[in-house]
Amino acid sequence: MRLHICAVGRLRAGPELTLIDDYLKRFDRTGRALSLGPVSVHEVEDKKGGGMEAEADLLGRAVPSGAFLVALDERGRQMTSPDFASTIARTRDGGRQDMAFLIGGADGLAPGLRGRADMLLSFGPMVWPHMLVRVMLAEQLYRAASILAGAPYHRA
Repeated sequence: MRLHICAVGRLRAGPELTLIDDYLKRFDRTGRALSLGPVSVHEVEDKKGGGMEAEADLLGRAVPSGAFLVALDERGRQMTSPDFASTIARTRDGGRQDMAFLIGGADGLAPGLRGRADMLLSFGPMVWPHMLVRVMLAEQLYRAASILAGAPYHRA
């Protein structure tokens, strides 16, 4: 199953990009044997200033048809890393070809796009900068693959 990180904004060179690249490379190495990956990053940018609705339209176009849609949202479900790994495995085992994670811009995701999601996921009740959310998601994807592979990375 292919994974997609669909995010508003362009990530420039810096520590966040370095971390994301590292975790996604680790994920690809671990996930390949599990029929997971690769992870593709789709960045969209509303250059016309249309707000959340314009961003939602751009994000929607970045999502592959039929993908299991996970919206990152502060109102979403909080879960443990093993539960997150199980969700990915169930989605893969259910026959989905793609799983897409949506990360909104500064104002979040438009309600219509959020409503289309198969799952809302929260990294806690605090609001996180969207660039850090990308890092946290990349790390959790690698952690999930490690859990599914039985590797010692996750020590709960």
